[in-house]
Amino acid sequence: MEAVRTCVGCRTRAARSSLLRVVLRGNAVVVDETASLPGRGAWVHPTLQCFGTAIKRRAFGRALRFTGVLDVQTLENRLNG
Repeated sequence: MEAVRTCVGCRTRAARSSLLRVVLRGNAVVVDETASLPGRGAWVHPTLQCFGTAIKRRAFGRALRFTGVLDVQTLENRLNG
């Protein structure tokens, strides 16, 4: 049975394979393609809607336990293109 994670954007539970894991590198939120990078991770559906909701709710900072300004440009570019 596959692991289930919760999307930080829409807050629904989904199979790990249908979500993107993101981690912090400095103050930048980057995609962890192999889900193996060290550190706290957050999971989000690979959609601009869930990304936007997570930004609006400040969910990335909370999930990754980071206070300050997050750089989400890399993740946004990945979802746009």
